Amino acid sequence: MRDYEARMRGGFWRMPVPPPWSRAGGPFGFGGHSHHGRGRRGKRVSVRAAVLALLLERPMHGYEMISELETRTGGVWRPSPGSVYPTLQLLEDEGLIVAEETGGRKRFSLTDTGRAEAEGAGEQPWAEFNDEATASWHDVRDATFGAMDALRQVMMSGNDEQRQRAVEVIAEARRKLYAILAD
Repeated sequence: MRDYEARMRGGFWRMPVPPPWSRAGGPFGFGGHSHHGRGRRGKRVSVRAAVLALLLERPMHGYEMISELETRTGGVWRPSPGSVYPTLQLLEDEGLIVAEETGGRKRFSLTDTGRAEAEGAGEQPWAEFNDEATASWHDVRDATFGAMDALRQVMMSGNDEQRQRAVEVIAEARRKLYAILAD
């Protein structure tokens, strides 16, 4: 049995397009690698800047920061623990933040040096995620999930000819999406 058939029968299907905060970049140009960010898509959200900006408001736990960033970006950007916690360790090593452990959890706050850096940073990193950009991402996500539901139905209930036609439709959609970028 093919991998995609196994995932569909199990009710699990991953989103086929990378979210805007992934390494592959996205509709808002917040890719994880610099070679994806040329021209207007070149800006990347800095976990470091976001953490410092949040801590400028109040001390927080790492998970609180992740949740807060997701909330402030309308669910478009949720940094992973694998990016937040190493950043917190780095900031602590640099003397910009301090951790206070209570109840087995670390609560981070800015040092005077960290506060000066955070205040000098300017605009908050999540300001790029305005209502229009967030709505646009949600429209893309909703359309993608709708298409995936339809594809799942064809793959599970369709015959071989219908499945092959579905593959052709998906291949054509992929070509058309790349053509949009080529314009």
